[in-house]
Amino acid sequence: MMPKSYSMLIDGAWVAAQDGKTFSSINPATGEIWATFPEASADDVDRAVQAAYRAVHSGAWASMTATARGHCLRRLGDLVAEHAESLGEVETTDTGKMFKETRWQGQYIAEYFQYYGGCADKIHGTTLPVDKPEMFVFTEREPLGVIAAIVPWNSQLFLSAVKIGPALAAGNTVVLKASEHAPAAILEFGQLVAQAGIPDGVVNIVTGGGVPCGKALTSHPLVARVSFTGGAGAAKQVVCNSAENFAEVSLELGGKSPFIVFEDADIDSAVNGSVAGIFGASGQSCVAGSRLLLHEAIADEFLLKIQNIAENVKIGDPMKDDTEMGPLCTAAQIAHIEREIAHAVLEGGRVLCGGARVKIGAGQFFAPTIIECPDPKMRIVDTELFGPVLSVVRFRNESEAIELANRSRYGLAAGIFTRDNARALRMSKALEAGIVYVNTYRAISPIAEFGGMKDSGHGRESGFQAMYDYTRSKTVWMNTSSEPLGSMFVAR
Repeated sequence: MMPKSYSMLIDGAWVAAQDGKTFSSINPATGEIWATFPEASADDVDRAVQAAYRAVHSGAWASMTATARGHCLRRLGDLVAEHAESLGEVETTDTGKMFKETRWQGQYIAEYFQYYGGCADKIHGTTLPVDKPEMFVFTEREPLGVIAAIVPWNSQLFLSAVKIGPALAAGNTVVLKASEHAPAAILEFGQLVAQAGIPDGVVNIVTGGGVPCGKALTSHPLVARVSFTGGAGAAKQVVCNSAENFAEVSLELGGKSPFIVFEDADIDSAVNGSVAGIFGASGQSCVAGSRLLLHEAIADEFLLKIQNIAENVKIGDPMKDDTEMGPLCTAAQIAHIEREIAHAVLEGGRVLCGGARVKIGAGQFFAPTIIECPDPKMRIVDTELFGPVLSVVRFRNESEAIELANRSRYGLAAGIFTRDNARALRMSKALEAGIVYVNTYRAISPIAEFGGMKDSGHGRESGFQAMYDYTRSKTVWMNTSSEPLGSMFVAR
């Protein structure tokens, strides 16, 4: 079967790269090339940014009321929900994520467009009681302009929604760069934009690598804000690139999130939460609970239970409903995981289960892995693997749990399992993480902000406040006096 050929969305038209360059995507479940995509050049990126700039400053979108923008976003949400099955099929084919998860995500991210559609006409300024007589002073919130949105492959539709939703609600336009590893679902989503009544040029989608595509986008002089989700290495380049245009930058990066289980926890509940946190999406999640911190009193019992589950996970075709874990997206991920596990064993780590590839045709499968780490300073304990590998460290008391949890350059998420609510509140305050889950894990909502600290980035996405992050404040001073202004050169 010939690979499917995709195009980019620029100014309402589906186009190839100007120089004709393309790249391919491999179905990670089969190892076969299934689709090709345009490899955008700097000139292609410039076309997209210019289109977005025109759309935000003139034409239908620039003159559209906030309420009308909200209608477009709500219609887009309806369309995403209607096409959740087909979007999920494409995303699963391109990334290897479980179809039952991608199908569900397609349904749920529709809520984000609905939410921001309802918020669009709730953005407002304020009047200011200044200390000057006969002055009426107020603020307005204006769109920033062209937003560069960059998303990874692993939760691309969700992460696109949390960027596009508030950006469009605030009146901006967007150039979205899809991941070069698996961009198909984003392009399929792009087919719905015009159907939602969103004018040409408001949402543009380009495909290509970090250079030249990503660099050209994040350094473009007409880009006002860069919203980036991805790895810390690429984020450093984004920050450097933004020196060329002084664009505002928000970064949502990786994590090595601690999952902390105390001696009083509901063990079965905590085991299920940990399994979801590390083996859900095959561990390919920024918030994966990949550092399991266990109180020594319950560690042995807990490890027996979770090891039994891990050893019996059904691995295979991600399109089948009875499959429990699919492949990893890229071969490079597996090679990275294998190197880190081998190094951990040399440092004294003990592999309790997994630790190796699973042979299913030419697919990119890796077994659910649990490795106990007697020394919390082992490299694997603070190295993001982006795969189904759980590093286990034991602790003796609450203060040690806090010290171990915060002994990381990352700070995205953390999980706490305990029946002691006072302890949960103390821990939530003490943990250096942007998201803290108590007796649950990996929960999301359009109403709740998320983001990290330290090497997990800065800025927040989702929630009502996100819309204000895509606006700037303008202060207007109006002299209400009927008297003309006097000369500053005449003494009074």
